Amino acid sequence: MIAMAGMFFSGDKTFMSFAIGTMLVVAVAMIGSLTVLPAMLSWLGDRIDKVRVPFVGRLQRADGESRVWGAILDRVLRRPLISAVASAGVLVVLASPALNLHTAISGLDALPKSLEETKSFHRINDAFPGGATPAVVAISGNASDPELRAAVTDLQKRAIESGKARQPISVDVAPGGKAVKVEIPLVGKGTDGRSNAALATLRDEIIPATLGTVDGIEYAVTGDTAASKDWNDAMRSAVPIVFAFVLTFAFLLLLVSFRSVVIPLKAIVLNLLSVAAAYGVVVATFQWGWGENLLDFNSNGGIAAWLPMFLFVILFGLSMDYHVFILSRVREYYDRGLSTEEAVSHGIKSTAGVVTSAAAVMVLVFGVFALMPLLDMKEMGIGLAAAILIDATIVRAVLLPATMKLLGKWNWYLPRRLEWLPNLEHERSVEPAPQKAAA
Repeated sequence: MIAMAGMFFSGDKTFMSFAIGTMLVVAVAMIGSLTVLPAMLSWLGDRIDKVRVPFVGRLQRADGESRVWGAILDRVLRRPLISAVASAGVLVVLASPALNLHTAISGLDALPKSLEETKSFHRINDAFPGGATPAVVAISGNASDPELRAAVTDLQKRAIESGKARQPISVDVAPGGKAVKVEIPLVGKGTDGRSNAALATLRDEIIPATLGTVDGIEYAVTGDTAASKDWNDAMRSAVPIVFAFVLTFAFLLLLVSFRSVVIPLKAIVLNLLSVAAAYGVVVATFQWGWGENLLDFNSNGGIAAWLPMFLFVILFGLSMDYHVFILSRVREYYDRGLSTEEAVSHGIKSTAGVVTSAAAVMVLVFGVFALMPLLDMKEMGIGLAAAILIDATIVRAVLLPATMKLLGKWNWYLPRRLEWLPNLEHERSVEPAPQKAAA
């Protein structure tokens, strides 16, 4: 809920709606988990285990720890440095395409290329190329004013001479003659670098030198290119605030929960690596077009403008959820007297089955969006599914235990000046602590 609340700082009503809806779902689920669920479990009693899924029990040992993840974790803890370097290297490689992330507002290119209507559109466009949707210069003023008419003519001339615009440029006068609309086709695909550069030239150089010399008028530039550019600029200014809010409150929450400054710092770094890797997968698949044939779409050279911030808050919230769940169990074992390595081993092995099951459900649910016809939905589905898969495997099963083994007792470091923090003790008597082999 804290992660989703970060979207309130975006200033966009769509993001605020996402935040409110998701926070309500989480709140209702939490209330149900603390009321309806325990009541049902109490009513069912031992009957809850009456129907078992075949073969699943073989994946767990008698003590409830996962056999598969146990085998992986034992190897990770034997060679923590190699495991940490290798897993971090994989995440960095997956995240590297995100350095070229470019956002764009989707248009007709968001439709699947196998759709008959899309095929017809592209055939017509190839036969009669018209380029991207033109930039629209909206002018409020007296259309019969000779000075304004001369400025509009000069605007058309300079736009063509700049090499940033194409013919034909159309001019329309509103009924009553109180407004003028000038449509100027820009070079590029509409939302790529060439189009954005052409838009900047139009806004910053050509229009001020023409319309800017006429007194008593107002003007602005709109259109798909301008909308995409202005949206990106608005989100770029909001992103640091959203990120700072989410990261700050996540740090404070973990600081109080685990009475450690290392745990929250490491959690933030691991979660950011997981999110960055998801960004990289989305950029390679959709912006670079590597998944065009497999997922049936036409790459528009960018990612849906709303997606990066949306992915961040969703994935950070889910990743932190896993992190708190796993580390709570690790802390329980540590508080019972086990060493950090033993606590990490038993804590992760005992929670691996739940984490894996939850991750599998979410990967399948999010993966369904990749089958939808709209490009934006495909990007969201692949981004969420990839991030959950990466987080539940590379991060939680390899990088987290490896770094905790390397840090040892430093995992629980808390400066003396923070000793006043409330002590939210983890349960010490739910079950006896696993004993050392020597004992």
